Amino acid sequence: MLSSDNNDTVIRLHIRTTLTAQGYNVTNGLVNQVLKIFKKNGQMDPNNTIYLNETEDCGGRLKVFATSYASEYHFYCSVIICVLGIVANCLNIIVLTRKEMAAVPINRILTALAWADMLLMVEYIPFTIYDKVDSEEKALSYRGAVYVLFHIHVTQFLHTTSICLTLTLAIWRFLAIRFREKNHVLCSPLRCTVGIAASYVLPFLLCLPQYATFKIESIKIKELGVIYTLYRVGLSDIVENYKPLLKVNFWTYSIFLKLLPCVILIVISLWLIRTLFKAKRGRRVLKSYDSNLLMANEQNAKKQSKYEKRADRTTKMLVAILFLFLLTELPQGLFALVIALKGKELFLTCYQHYGEIMDICAILNGSINFILYCCMNRMFRITFGQLFRSKILKRWTQPTNSDTFTVVAGSNKTITTTM
Repeated sequence: MLSSDNNDTVIRLHIRTTLTAQGYNVTNGLVNQVLKIFKKNGQMDPNNTIYLNETEDCGGRLKVFATSYASEYHFYCSVIICVLGIVANCLNIIVLTRKEMAAVPINRILTALAWADMLLMVEYIPFTIYDKVDSEEKALSYRGAVYVLFHIHVTQFLHTTSICLTLTLAIWRFLAIRFREKNHVLCSPLRCTVGIAASYVLPFLLCLPQYATFKIESIKIKELGVIYTLYRVGLSDIVENYKPLLKVNFWTYSIFLKLLPCVILIVISLWLIRTLFKAKRGRRVLKSYDSNLLMANEQNAKKQSKYEKRADRTTKMLVAILFLFLLTELPQGLFALVIALKGKELFLTCYQHYGEIMDICAILNGSINFILYCCMNRMFRITFGQLFRSKILKRWTQPTNSDTFTVVAGSNKTITTTM
């Protein structure tokens, strides 16, 4: 218990405790903002009894790291990654929508995934700038609360869309390899269009519990006869009056939006990896056959080997994409499951401390695909080079005098050949 002491330390403690009791995710920046507003009309009256109660263990050192990262590094890291990610995804879209690339259905799914990731980063940049700007009323005004609520819903929708498209990508590759003889039916352009459309419609339905969970609410604080009205995003009246709905939201988020996609991707990834090793062993067995038999079908063998190698490169690229997805989404899914089991107390006291960590993982995952495409997709590299090779490089590749030689044919004609 603390008694009155007319200084900023006690005042800040009073603000922190009052806002924590109201359900705020209290940070030093928020405390400073409230203090500035109060000081406009005089100091707060700290002559109140304050109880400090920490009931949840939120990770100890990990919480300290998350808090330090959020306050000192997240703004700069997120802006840099988002800018690079937007550029990278723009390049992905430009390359993947070329005629020769767009003819492949799986590239259309990759294009839709690039759009979802890019829109997520475009939306995130103004929010992180807004969150960084030291405005006295930014987090307390009605407009600020509306913007935060908009950000919550839009980012959740776009991130869920990205998850659905990643699932579609994995399932599509599974069908293409597992049922080769039925590719023309199972992996048709029409089914690809339906899969992409479903990946943009389904997230809206999956996020419905969240739309009903939050609302903008006002909190009135009276100090020295002055009433201050603060606005925040809080739990809706429906949730407050019907507690099971909050649990439905937590379970939907943890199971259907996190853990279930991760389980499906783990199973498909293991199957794809097994298929890669199986194909590699098959090629080794083929090489051990009699060389005469191989020579008889040399041309067909070369074509098949070329096709299989290209298929293996595509599969390896997709496995890498799925691995990155699991690396960022599985921990969030397990955390969300714990919250679903323990309830909103853990959500209010712990979950929000790790919001910035989860955000940076999501945008990093959405910005790194360009590197994977360049490293693991030869057709992507060729198309990229054809589109963005500079004029200077083209001049360097033009034949010079040292690259040509003259052959005098028997018919007394001179033929100049370029090396």
